[in-house]
Amino acid sequence: MAPASKTASKTKTAPKPKTAKPKTARPKAAPADRKEAAAQATAPEPTASAPPLPDPAAFIPREQREQFEKLSANLARAAITAQGAIAEAALRQADAPSALNTDPFHVGPALTQVMGKLASEPDRMLRAQADLFSRYLDLWQNTAKRMSGEQVEPVVSPAKGDKRFNDPDWGSNPVFDVMKQSYLLTSNWLNGLVSEVEGVDPLEKRRVEFFMKMLTDAVSPSNFLMSNPAALREAVATGGESLVRGMEQFAQDLARGGGQLSISQTDMDEFKVGENVATAPGKVIYQNDILQLLQFNPTTEQVREIPLLLFTPWINKFYITDLRPDNSLIRWLTGQGFSVFVTSWVNPDERLAAKTFEDYLVEGIYDATAQVMKQAGTDRVNTVGYCIGGTLLSCALAHMAAKGDKRVNSATFFAAQQDFAEAGDLRLFVDEGWLKDIEAQMDKAGGFLPGKSMADTFNALRGNDLIWSFFVNNYLMGKEPKPFDLLFWNSDQTRMPKALHLFYLRNFYKDNALAEGKLTLDGVKLDLSKVKTPIYVQSSREDHIAPFRSIYRGAKLFGGPVTFTMAGSGHIAGVINHPDAKKYQHWTNSALPGSVEEWVAGAVEHPGSWWPHWAEWLNERSGGMVPARDPTKGPLKPLEDAPGSFVKVRS
Repeated sequence: MAPASKTASKTKTAPKPKTAKPKTARPKAAPADRKEAAAQATAPEPTASAPPLPDPAAFIPREQREQFEKLSANLARAAITAQGAIAEAALRQADAPSALNTDPFHVGPALTQVMGKLASEPDRMLRAQADLFSRYLDLWQNTAKRMSGEQVEPVVSPAKGDKRFNDPDWGSNPVFDVMKQSYLLTSNWLNGLVSEVEGVDPLEKRRVEFFMKMLTDAVSPSNFLMSNPAALREAVATGGESLVRGMEQFAQDLARGGGQLSISQTDMDEFKVGENVATAPGKVIYQNDILQLLQFNPTTEQVREIPLLLFTPWINKFYITDLRPDNSLIRWLTGQGFSVFVTSWVNPDERLAAKTFEDYLVEGIYDATAQVMKQAGTDRVNTVGYCIGGTLLSCALAHMAAKGDKRVNSATFFAAQQDFAEAGDLRLFVDEGWLKDIEAQMDKAGGFLPGKSMADTFNALRGNDLIWSFFVNNYLMGKEPKPFDLLFWNSDQTRMPKALHLFYLRNFYKDNALAEGKLTLDGVKLDLSKVKTPIYVQSSREDHIAPFRSIYRGAKLFGGPVTFTMAGSGHIAGVINHPDAKKYQHWTNSALPGSVEEWVAGAVEHPGSWWPHWAEWLNERSGGMVPARDPTKGPLKPLEDAPGSFVKVRS
């Protein structure tokens, strides 16, 4: 019998029977689920995920990346600022009559006349279009040659004195050069097309020419950020901060203009009347409703017997004659030994709305001359009329001639008109449509013309210099306007009474009544040929407000001896040109032939200011020398120090 241990080792344990697990019923898959399951079953085994694409910004240096981010943020800020300002301005102007006017420049009828004439001459239009196309072909060919490395002359260049394209990139960069020349070709073509139209009313044609020039000036590539190389450079260099500053100034100017853009031309806070402009010492010796009469301190021990009285324009402040000590006409005249008196006109409000041109004749010319003679102890006075002040003085001379009043010993006219037949572009603003708009504007203001209205009109006459240059500098470049005393004075406009201003526009600019002998004042019909007083007439060769041709026509109307002089430069710089500056030139001719062309042909050119020539003429008509007159010791007691209080009233 085998041992038990061995038996046990050979015995195998029977396996346990497997227990079957109950099967749970699986829901039947929907068809879509079955498709998805099938797709998953056949899908390849997942692999490791692809690495992410590199960030493009990682290849840009950090400093440049920050600059781009700054530029983007500032562009957004500038856009938001501009949008907000424009939206607010639109709301403020929504109910204004001008906002509803489809033809605010009243150019529609004139434009219809000119365009109708062009349409009636298809041959001329075809020739003009062919000429423009030919010029563009030349430009494209020149551009292609330049791109291939050739040196080429420009097809068209800016006019002399056009500062819009002074930046070097306008010539050195081919893209900006093509922009510039394309613009000049098209704008010159449009302006030339209008100027060559014949057979239409000359004034209507001039109105269209003026409007077309305004339009083409406005669309110059220099006036837009993306086509102005200097503005683009400034934006990139400052990271867009220049645009933010520009739009902030844009918003401020819109707010200052009450919803209308009032472009800042200078830093108005830099100047104070009586502190750093209008500083010639003197006294206010007389005052009435419309003027203060200033007498300035003598600077010589003796003065000429007959005093000198300046009637400045009432649409500006008198201190154009006393901006700075080194260009002050008043200081220069006292230094020449003249007793100098100046009118400082009131800045009127609704209380003076009814003041008329006759009131300014009586309370202005007659009253001021009487007070000067009383103060100086004389029975005569030498007078000066500047711009519109000269027009009023001309009327007074004719009025005095009719009455036999000989108080005015001589009269000098600075840029003053008597004949308005060729009165320049201001004539374009005096048709009946304009006059109705101006009258409505004055009624809304309370019976006077706001100072800003005249400022806008004068600025429009020289849009590139007085509008678009500041638009680019202030808004596109983001620079603050520089302090400039002349532009401070130019911005310091005065208001004008309704009755006075409408009379002036209608009777002088529109009807030319004085030159045609149709003007009656204070019951007297005015005739300049009866004026025998010695006359000195100053004009300026580049004056756009009182053109020298217009002034010459007026000089021919007087019946006495007339000396005509032409200065270099324009309406302001031609007049205010101190001899020490040694600037510009002037022309003299002792004769007064039938036409200004004959006068120019016989004139002699002299370097520098015309003031010494005038002073020589004036000395001969100012009597002998007498002890200097102290403003504090005359019969008229001083009311206050010069420049007085009238001149400090802002519009």
